Amino acid sequence: MKVHVANHPLISHKLTVLRDEKTDSPTFRLLVEELVTLLAYEATRDVRTTSISIKTPVTATTGLVLAEPRPVVVPILRAGLGMLEGMTKLLPTAQVGFLGMVRNEETLQASTYANRLPEDLSGRQCFVLDPMLATGGTLAMAINYLIERGANEITAICLLAAPEGIKALEDEFKDAGIPITLVTGSLDQKLNEKGYIVPGLGDAGDRLYGVV
Repeated sequence: MKVHVANHPLISHKLTVLRDEKTDSPTFRLLVEELVTLLAYEATRDVRTTSISIKTPVTATTGLVLAEPRPVVVPILRAGLGMLEGMTKLLPTAQVGFLGMVRNEETLQASTYANRLPEDLSGRQCFVLDPMLATGGTLAMAINYLIERGANEITAICLLAAPEGIKALEDEFKDAGIPITLVTGSLDQKLNEKGYIVPGLGDAGDRLYGVV
């Protein structure tokens, strides 16, 4: 598994504001959208393209367009939904699927409550959106869903990641046989006893949409 920690002053600036407990939900949502667009730029460096011939006002030339089948973007509900707009700004023609997953706060195990994905993802590049890579359970389950449906290249985009989560993914997919990449805005220090990322930014879903 390849891990890319995006090192850019704008990413660091936006993450600092996101971490601040005084940042309100509207500002938090706007910053997540902007941050994801920056991360998506890094995550799509290897997006598949194909050459086509076109004619400019000056001459004939060749250019690149996204290859078929188009990429699939998969936000993990509910917090991943806050990342979707920032991703589709960069990939407006991508298809979108959804996975509803929740982590048991006592066992820290993930479970699935909704699945809106194509049954056949053969040959597709998939981009998974999940704000926090903490224990890695939720993201590992999501990636396995995509692999089972035939995805042959998967990139996960996370705002923050913990070393424990990265290690869990590396162990889970060391023999996956397909390219798996993690793009994150920051590699944080650790998980606390409740499985939260430290220093982190709290519960991303609650900060995006409020406590429900």
